[in-house]
Amino acid sequence: MEKTDWKRIGWLTAATLVLGAIIGACAGLLTLLLYGVEYVMLGFIESEFIPGAFTVPAVRRIASVTLGLGVAGVIWYLLRTKTEKVPSVKKAVNGGRMPFWQTIVHVVLQIFIVGSGASIGREVAPRELGAMLAQRFCDIFHIGDGEGDAHGVLDRRMVVAVAAGAGLGGVYNAPLAGMFFAVEILLVDVTLEKVAFGLGMSATAAFVATAIKGEHMFYDIGAMQMNSTPSLMLFALLCGTACGVVGALFRKGSQWAESHKPTGRSLMWQMPIAGLVTGLVSIVVPQVMGNGRAAAQLGFSTFIPETAATSGAAQSAASAAASPWTFLAGSDGAPGSVVNAGTPLELNRLWMLLGVLALTFVAKALVTLMTIRSGASGGVLQPGIALGSTLGTMLGLLWLFVFPVDSVTACALIGAAALLSASQQAPLMAMCLVMELTEAPIEFFVPVGMAVAASAFVSSRLLHRLG
Repeated sequence: MEKTDWKRIGWLTAATLVLGAIIGACAGLLTLLLYGVEYVMLGFIESEFIPGAFTVPAVRRIASVTLGLGVAGVIWYLLRTKTEKVPSVKKAVNGGRMPFWQTIVHVVLQIFIVGSGASIGREVAPRELGAMLAQRFCDIFHIGDGEGDAHGVLDRRMVVAVAAGAGLGGVYNAPLAGMFFAVEILLVDVTLEKVAFGLGMSATAAFVATAIKGEHMFYDIGAMQMNSTPSLMLFALLCGTACGVVGALFRKGSQWAESHKPTGRSLMWQMPIAGLVTGLVSIVVPQVMGNGRAAAQLGFSTFIPETAATSGAAQSAASAAASPWTFLAGSDGAPGSVVNAGTPLELNRLWMLLGVLALTFVAKALVTLMTIRSGASGGVLQPGIALGSTLGTMLGLLWLFVFPVDSVTACALIGAAALLSASQQAPLMAMCLVMELTEAPIEFFVPVGMAVAASAFVSSRLLHRLG
């Protein structure tokens, strides 16, 4: 009979509760920092009522994102060339040391550029902070710091990976996604202990973060039907296949952009140029700015009243008022200053609807890749959800002509999860993250799961061919 390792049980418990709580507090503070930067730079704070910089004057949009990336470019140049480099989370899991103050500055810069309007995800920042804190935790408990301590090295690797996942779970209040990020992407080893440890720490982080930043809906999917349908299952397979192809290409594009980042002084001029281009694009497509929340919500908020009676979907007055389509159309029903389809949305405006969505999709993809290529650090989770939501919505609008029993919002939900699965090569994490961020009814796990499975299968085959 094996002897109980009480010391190991002790530090596992401390990591779950204490380290998880610290990471959650940091995730909550990073969210408040994002809101503060948005308020100072753009004069608004994103929420379920204002999902993007739609109400911000175009001149201020341009100035904010150009200044934000310009300042970040100078600091990142100094950070990357004059001090110890900050390794990626994957390298940290495999033993790379994350320097303390450099990691703090690196994390804050990521939040700063997103808050100023840069088209890039903010989820890498809390993951890196969680990994750095986990390494210090392991130092305190002497986990994996001894010569020839193979078991300790594996435990240290597990703690760092789980802590990085807890950062993701905390900032988005998505403990399942945080756990699967750790075991599916970083560790690539799903065991009962790792799942329990990861879920425990992510849940703790999410609880503490929510207490600091507040609890609110991230994506509004109120315009979706209440029940799944057989035709929606068929749509899930077809949409999943399409998203598998597009997601694989987006993954290759982001890898190319990451590998071609400037390393010298050119960083200081390429980043502000990327900001200027982003600002100019936002004159016509304001939803391109930020981490992707506005672009994704455009898809989730696409509600066609003509088919509502058939699908059983309904959109509340509050959801309609906060819809990006409403902001794009301008106030009091007058045309806005950007390309828009007007309100209410109608099938006889199909080509206008598809045009706005296609423009959003292309602009978001290209501007995000440009931002990464210019030298910015950040993630592609939220941009991936935005691309999937808009692609799923475009396919869903066409689907309505054959199966009006399905709502466009349900199609957007399926597309968001499927494309994220393909771009991240992590079907379980993608499915859980989208379901948690949208607070979708549990029965939609079935069509979403089918789409994610199809997407993962197609994208893995395509990526293997592309090399």
